[in-house]
Amino acid sequence: QVQLVESGGGLVQAGGSLRLSCAASGSIFSINGMGWYRQAPGKQRELVATITNGGSTYYADSVKGRFTISRDNAKNTVYLQMNSLKPEDTGVYYCNARDTFYNYWGQGTQVTVSS
Repeated sequence: QVQLVESGGGLVQAGGSLRLSCAASGSIFSINGMGWYRQAPGKQRELVATITNGGSTYYADSVKGRFTISRDNAKNTVYLQMNSLKPEDTGVYYCNARDTFYNYWGQGTQVTVSS
């Protein structure tokens, strides 16, 4: 089992920045990769960014050049630095970790970007 705890959400004006953190605990040795997803009201959950154990990253087109995913292996923590935020970035952001058999999710953290 893997437990994920997110932090760092909040309210910010358009053009501002936020940094989300996701601390992993439990059977972290089994994790193959981690990422961030988000869900806006009335919409499906969508992929934002992922990072592999080797450090390879992937970004959704909508956040490329604005968001950066990174990890601190010593702290078992993944970060999402979000710059130049837009109102359409508003939603609940979920941390995800995956191993061979399961997807694990955090409880989510709200990000609200005002125009």
